[in-house]
Amino acid sequence: LFSILMEQQEIGSDNLEFLRKLLQHIDRGDLVAQLVRFEEEEPHATDDQPDGHEKPIAVICDNVGREWKRLMRELGMSEVKLDRIEAAHRNNLYELLVQALREWQRWKGKDAKVADLIKALRGCNLNLVADRVEE
Repeated sequence: LFSILMEQQEIGSDNLEFLRKLLQHIDRGDLVAQLVRFEEEEPHATDDQPDGHEKPIAVICDNVGREWKRLMRELGMSEVKLDRIEAAHRNNLYELLVQALREWQRWKGKDAKVADLIKALRGCNLNLVADRVEE
C-alpha cells in the first residue's frame, strides 16, 4: 500500500497529510500519534545540502552499484529509511543511491562530511571508489 501511495506521489517523507487523513478516517489515533512522532524526528529542510557534496555523490553513484545498502548502513542510516528509498526507486539503481546519499545529507545536516563518505567506503572495502572521491 505504501509503495503504491509513494509511486502515485500521494505520500512522501515531506508529504504525509494524505496518510494522516486516512488514519484519522479509520479512527487510528495510535497510528496518527506515531506519524506525528515520525514527522518530528525527520528533518525536512532541503537547503542544508552542501554543494561540495555533489561531485563526490556523482563519483559514488557511478561506482558503488549494488553495494549501496552496505555503504548506507556503514554511514549509519536506518533500515526503515533504506527500505523507503528502495521502494520509491526500485528500478533505478543510480537514482536510488542518489536519493539515499541525499537523505544521509539531510539527516546529518552540517555534519555530513566527505571524510565520512570516504571512511564508510573504506569500511565497505570500496577502496577504489574512496580513492576516486579523494581525487
